[in-house]
Amino acid sequence: MEIRNIAIIAHVDHGKTTLTDQMMKQCGMNDEGATMDSNALELERGITIYSKNTSVIYKGTKINIVDTPGHADFGSEVERVLRAIDSVLLLVDAQEGPMPQTRFVLKKSLELGLKPIVIINKIDKPAANPARVHDEILELFLELGATQEQIDFKTMYAIGRQGIAKTNLEDDSKDLTPLFDLILSDVKEASLNKDGAFQAQVFNLGYDNFLGRLAIVRAYAGSIKTASSIIVKSADGKSRSARITKMFTFEGINRKEVDILNTGDIAIISGIPDVFIGETICDNASTEALSSIEIDEPTISLNFIVNDSPFAGREGKFVTSRQIRERLEKELEINVGLRINFDTPDQEEIQEGFLVYGRGELHIAVLLENMRREGYELQVSQPHVIIKEENGEKLEPYEEVTIDVRNEYSGSVIEKLTARRGMITSMHEKEGIIRMLIEIPTRGLLGYRGQFVVDTKGEGILASRFIGFKNYAGEIKKRDVGSMTSMVGGKIIAFSLWTLQERGILYVEHGDEVYEGMVIGNVTKGEEMTVNPTKSKQLSNMRSSGTDEAINVKPPYKLSIERGLEIMAEDEYLEITPKSVRLRKKLLSEMNRSKSKTNLKK
Repeated sequence: MEIRNIAIIAHVDHGKTTLTDQMMKQCGMNDEGATMDSNALELERGITIYSKNTSVIYKGTKINIVDTPGHADFGSEVERVLRAIDSVLLLVDAQEGPMPQTRFVLKKSLELGLKPIVIINKIDKPAANPARVHDEILELFLELGATQEQIDFKTMYAIGRQGIAKTNLEDDSKDLTPLFDLILSDVKEASLNKDGAFQAQVFNLGYDNFLGRLAIVRAYAGSIKTASSIIVKSADGKSRSARITKMFTFEGINRKEVDILNTGDIAIISGIPDVFIGETICDNASTEALSSIEIDEPTISLNFIVNDSPFAGREGKFVTSRQIRERLEKELEINVGLRINFDTPDQEEIQEGFLVYGRGELHIAVLLENMRREGYELQVSQPHVIIKEENGEKLEPYEEVTIDVRNEYSGSVIEKLTARRGMITSMHEKEGIIRMLIEIPTRGLLGYRGQFVVDTKGEGILASRFIGFKNYAGEIKKRDVGSMTSMVGGKIIAFSLWTLQERGILYVEHGDEVYEGMVIGNVTKGEEMTVNPTKSKQLSNMRSSGTDEAINVKPPYKLSIERGLEIMAEDEYLEITPKSVRLRKKLLSEMNRSKSKTNLKK
């Protein structure tokens, strides 16, 4: 059977998963209602977090499809997938046009010599402008240094939700047949090198409770059988022996156990407990190792610490340092964008802490959300960007931010981002919407997304991509509010909140439990404030004006993991348990905090 290997790449929410689901549906490879986004977090957020494999059979040809994430924080998932396929379907929204992650994934695929098939999706949108978007895509290809062959790309027009693809806008099409035919004619056959010595490369990892670590590989030459002895070669030239215990290929979204892995196919191999991404699997010691897969470095770091708050151990099943360490080690098995330093925790913070490096706030937040759902309880410090030093100069990560906002909100957005050392590189207006390109240190962008939603009344679009390390931008003042901290423990009373809500935004509501040192809100004036939220109304037998005044408490600004990571201060921890997310001071008592400030001044 002939094989074609493709990946679907695009910016977040441009329709990759929807198109993949329709491709499987039209080839009869999935059940009604089944979707590629199978993870609970993916379904809730409506985004793809993990790259996934599927396959369809069309006209006797097997098409392996890899659905990739569109969010910049999960870019490491895309980088390694591109090495295992022979062409990409580049999806672009017919209204939004190319966005930051479009540029990122296209740049990576062009560097690898792939020739993309461009699909202008969502052409049924009221504001869709396929002609303009096509020109913008062509400009992007030229800007990224595409070869003459790559610039001569084929374009399809699609409505992914309805499962329709057209070669020309005027064509009458009722399904994805034109797209399938284009894949068969333009994507090179992967199953050609059948007679050579077996050679495969690991491009993704999985984990199974029974089989252990799994290698997801692309076979480049030859074939191999289950139970065969193999040699695993790493990029540094070292080799080790192993034996294949089981192999699976993809049939729709399901795994199918096979005895033979043939050239060009994508499969799961078990039996190599220490396998890593980029390693070459072969059956002959003389076979050359394939070039390694480079993954971009992390940009932020924070400490994962054992929860030592007064409410520690109430809700979590896994609370000890050893249990947190084991979970993080398991995460490293499959999450290649993550780095963890187990040996040198920050001694000033707490003895039992692990320094975790990630690709962004969302990358870390997804890990924390998964851990809390599994029953883990922990606290984390404020995220910091990773500062490098080269040739005596301090360097920090920078991001290019693309923002679409209505005219009336642009002033507020520009004011906030330029104060955070952002520099506008491009700005133009179309039909009342301003699109801005801003280069900004990652430090300046941390904690801004929540403020952006408020400033644009939820109508703005913000997307960013990492562009590299540049000179340190100096001090950035991001926080202009103080913390409202509880001075006592107990249950919160509505009367107290009624008097406190004038001072700032509250994170708690009537009936919530608090402890001394827990942050219950912010202070608009910017100062630190210690309060008693458990104080009830004093009753007496004397009548006074205002006695019967109604107590109206505003709804609280409920903390989620992302919100907490955005708004927390340097001297605070974010406490995460299976049922709660709380902010707290590192030093719980007011006296200890005052002593610490005095010592710092000295």
